[in-house]
Amino acid sequence: MINISKDNPRGIVWIASYPRSGNTWTRAFINGLTRIMEDPDAEDIDLGSVSQWSVSERLLTRYTPFLGKPATAATPAEIAAVRPRVQASIAAAAPGIVFVKTHNANGKDFGVPLINKAASAGAIYIVRNPLDVAISYAAFSNASIDEAIRTMATEGWGIQSTAESARVISGSWSQNVASWTDHPNPAVLAVRYEDMLDRPDSTFARIARHIRLKPNNSQIRRAVAMTDFDRLRAGEAKSGFAEKPNTADTFFRAGRAGQWQETLSPEQVATIVADHGRMMARFDYIPPEYRTAAQDGAKRLDSAAKGRHGRSR
Repeated sequence: MINISKDNPRGIVWIASYPRSGNTWTRAFINGLTRIMEDPDAEDIDLGSVSQWSVSERLLTRYTPFLGKPATAATPAEIAAVRPRVQASIAAAAPGIVFVKTHNANGKDFGVPLINKAASAGAIYIVRNPLDVAISYAAFSNASIDEAIRTMATEGWGIQSTAESARVISGSWSQNVASWTDHPNPAVLAVRYEDMLDRPDSTFARIARHIRLKPNNSQIRRAVAMTDFDRLRAGEAKSGFAEKPNTADTFFRAGRAGQWQETLSPEQVATIVADHGRMMARFDYIPPEYRTAAQDGAKRLDSAAKGRHGRSR
């Protein structure tokens, strides 16, 4: 569970993932559940409230006070240097725990931590099969699937700062997953996107327990129904969604597992497995016909991670 004081709960709870892995869905569920626990008559979720309810540490204006100049004039190294102070200020300004979305790896940028552990209470890390991530990421970024596959394999990959947002260093898919799951930490819960789809009640209940909420079964079921992917997609179609980039037709695209079987070529599947075999083996993502003895061995070596990372199975 997240590490907080019972009398004075404070700190950032990171909702972390590689892009297109269920981050927004997770935030929507937590937002919906807290609303239901506060108001038994709550029936729907406003997508606009999801972005407002969770904080973004990418907002460039947060960096200006610590730079001594406009953040738009800062170098990447200068942004990296003040990021821990920005995160500490987010935690200090919140009345209690604060949920913050991130696609950053849990590593370093210019030698400075991307995640300020001193300001953190814990994290929920969502991992999704990279075979499906490649399809969703390509559609989201208006790129070809082959381009998305290359991006996902690029170590140290990131998005540079814009006029509004600070840089993001996601790394490769494997780097991102490893950075959040390789080292045991009871305050970090790793959850498979596929389990959120296949076993929503039990998986989301574990997420709720991890952040120290105590909903009853009915409240969990209502929150799951309130944030069902089809309802989120319908909400976006009706009112839009602020987090959708101009490059994408929709933010909530398909929301299902196994799309790769219909879309990816054998060569594309083989490339992704070659790039990410060890991490895929750990999370049971390698199709049987693409497994090798080495990958099966890696899966056995990593099997202890299922328990120590709180994997939902």
